[in-house]
Amino acid sequence: MLIRKFLFVAFLLTGSFVYAQLGQLKENFTHADTLRGSLNPERTWWNVLRYDIEVTPDYNSKTIIGRTTITYKVVSKSHTAFMQIDLQQPLMIDSILFNGNKKINFKNEENVWHVQAPKQTLNSVSQIEIYYHGAPLEAVNPPWDGGWIFKKDTLGRPWMSVACQGLGASVWYPCKDHQSDEPDRGASLSVTVPDTLIAVGNGRLKNKTSANGQATYIWEVKDPINNYNIVPYIGKYVNWSDTLQGEKGSLDLNFWVLDYNLEKAQKQFTDAKRMLRAFEYWFGPYPFYEDGYKLVEAPQLGMEHQSATAYGNTYRNGYYLKSKNQMVDLSGTGWGFKWDFIIVHESGHEWFANNITSKDIADMWIHESFTNYSETLFTEYYYGKQAGNEYNYGIRKRIVNKNPVISKYGVNKESATTDMYYKGSNMIHIIRHVIDNDEKFRSILRGLNKTFYHQTVTTQQVEQYISKQSKINFSKVFDQYLRNIAIPELEYYYSPDKKYISFRWANCIDNFNLRLVMHSADVKLTIYPSQKWKTIKLIDADAAFFNSDYLEKNYYITTKQVNPNN
Repeated sequence: MLIRKFLFVAFLLTGSFVYAQLGQLKENFTHADTLRGSLNPERTWWNVLRYDIEVTPDYNSKTIIGRTTITYKVVSKSHTAFMQIDLQQPLMIDSILFNGNKKINFKNEENVWHVQAPKQTLNSVSQIEIYYHGAPLEAVNPPWDGGWIFKKDTLGRPWMSVACQGLGASVWYPCKDHQSDEPDRGASLSVTVPDTLIAVGNGRLKNKTSANGQATYIWEVKDPINNYNIVPYIGKYVNWSDTLQGEKGSLDLNFWVLDYNLEKAQKQFTDAKRMLRAFEYWFGPYPFYEDGYKLVEAPQLGMEHQSATAYGNTYRNGYYLKSKNQMVDLSGTGWGFKWDFIIVHESGHEWFANNITSKDIADMWIHESFTNYSETLFTEYYYGKQAGNEYNYGIRKRIVNKNPVISKYGVNKESATTDMYYKGSNMIHIIRHVIDNDEKFRSILRGLNKTFYHQTVTTQQVEQYISKQSKINFSKVFDQYLRNIAIPELEYYYSPDKKYISFRWANCIDNFNLRLVMHSADVKLTIYPSQKWKTIKLIDADAAFFNSDYLEKNYYITTKQVNPNN
């Protein structure tokens, strides 16, 4: 998605929209959308094993030259004559070599290049080397729109990076630009820059060489990685290191910031260890011990670049709202000023987005809903459960309910609104309340990261895992909150003597079956509403749940007392 991450501006999308029945949105998509977003025959016969990317940017001309070596394995007998390589205009491919020596043909179709790869046997492993050059699309307002970032720091020195979630990694290097195929054997990134600058990348620094006023830095990740997470950071950086004794042993921590920000960064980045302790508790071990954890100051607000999280939150707590040049608490409760939003949120994506990745970006709620909920869990871990509840309820005001959270599959289309953050987070909070056992809920979060470790997944896999492990069928809850826009309403009325209450679901999908578990200091009440009226006998304390805002604060629903005679 695009970093978007943040946010917090509703995304402006191009396209033609037609609204149909409630919760349904029709949109016209092009052939180019299908090529980019679908797993077509030119993509499915081969699996990426590794990317080795070399790039030399020129700050003055805003151009790059590069070479990408793709190591791949033949995984299907249905071997087409071509393989689809994605590289977005105006970048141009100059030549392609097969296994280091054979020049092969290719043809261009907008942002797609059809490469005529030789016929290969099943399970064989080969390489193509792609030489390319040009002026990559420049990001105007990163991270919300993507591309290469050419900026200057406050001392007027070049400062460069890339933000490409949603837009795709093919905006700056050739690849199979689809989330379902991550390089199983990791990736390397070689960046050549003037020797007055430093280049930082994902993972660990493997080598540095200098010659003729140029320096080349080679970084490497051992673990699978999303295409859009591989990025260079180029600037006048300094760094320091630390370690965390985590669940899998000693985790290397590295921090890279512009030289004049070192002192305030060393103070602010203490939130990194706090974050790691909280999230290892809730989600399980940090997923990339082999590659370490880094925070890198970036010329944009922030992004979840695996093992090299981008940071641009001005070294202050809260969330930096650039349009007003001020820090804000997105929940409006005050709890968001207790911690640095970008450190917490973007690092939370190491578990949900980088460890567990949706195959199709239509399912980006898997990334954003759980990571948005990680903010609630971080708040609870350090400030108590009530604080977490307040934070989660506070962000609910940002839900817009204009489009379903899950978008259309196969066309590279993520949700059209920020509801995959806030609505999805509130849905997870609902599920937690229904499970009514925080240890079990925590085991489910940890189990997701263990079961789908370093994997790409579908919505169905995640939904089914949660239902199976909780022993509660949440299928209709997922349908209601991910695939529809209506907010369920609990209608109720009392008997004349106030000894009985009747209730039912309205404004919801058919067979919606969310049960409601309610607690007070000394009473627990569980009800099972359906779309037919049900009646239960009340004890005195039970009525308080219906006469207060308890239900609406703990569940994303509305309530309405009705007149049974109407």
